[in-house]
Amino acid sequence: MENKKIAVVLPCFNEAAVIANVVCDFKTVLPGATVYVIDNNSTDETADVARRAGAIVLHEALKGKGNAVRRAFCEIEADVYIMADGDGTYDHTRAAQLVRTMFDNHLDMVVATRHTESKDAYRRGHQWGNILFNAVLRFLFGEKFTDIFSGYRVFSRRFVKTFPALSCGFEIETELSVHAIQMGIPCREVPTVYFDRAAGTVSKLKTYRDGWRILLTMVKLMKHVRPMAMFAAIGGVLAGLSLLIGAPVIVYFLQTHTVPRIPSTVAAASLMILSAISFVTGIILDSITYASTVNKRLMYLSHRSPYELKQEAPVKGDGA
Repeated sequence: MENKKIAVVLPCFNEAAVIANVVCDFKTVLPGATVYVIDNNSTDETADVARRAGAIVLHEALKGKGNAVRRAFCEIEADVYIMADGDGTYDHTRAAQLVRTMFDNHLDMVVATRHTESKDAYRRGHQWGNILFNAVLRFLFGEKFTDIFSGYRVFSRRFVKTFPALSCGFEIETELSVHAIQMGIPCREVPTVYFDRAAGTVSKLKTYRDGWRILLTMVKLMKHVRPMAMFAAIGGVLAGLSLLIGAPVIVYFLQTHTVPRIPSTVAAASLMILSAISFVTGIILDSITYASTVNKRLMYLSHRSPYELKQEAPVKGDGA
């Protein structure tokens, strides 16, 4: 592991108070790694402080964690990518273990799930929100993650270079999880300690705004990843409403051979037509999604796996 190119990616926005400590901590536990700070248009001295601490600073003018992660994944070349936050809330001492877990188990993503006894580590309602969104993800995509919002993850190169990174904000972790589910990528969760935020720092997460955006992202990803299931559900609801409205009309027609409720008849027929259109739309989009997934899978397989990296001769370099 020591001879692999390891990049530590720290998306940051106004973290000047703690970023130097975070950079030094990761450089201490991973001496051969290169630490990259993605300055997300900070208004304080985050970039200068990180540079003095020994990090390579990349700038991303578009605000949002997703934009910062996309810039990092585009520009950084490495064998292993460690993503964490620049606020010092994640346990840096577990970084080497997370990387070893990826190599030893031939994984492409290791998620460090957050556990804490402190009441101040999570803002009010965030822990319940995390549980709720994990349940929603499991319902929509059939995969069990216990902490989809963890920003502390380890990735293989082939994961990073085949991940589209379309999200702009804090919904990036949701997109990462859904991408792993869609591609059938081997991953594992490892419990780690989650620390309180350091004095002088504040969370950038807006509870209701970002929660709504994350929910919308899940719905969008459902449309892109499982369109048949989504449009079949919509078609089923429309068909049920059609039968609910049209059943009395049909019964009355069988008894009297007349159709006195013209508006109900039109509404029921229209809903049934929309239901059929929804089913057909789902079938078409499912075929497109299948072709897209095959192409992404082939691109993913074109990169070396963690197993191949583990078996090959040592690679020299600092991760730049």
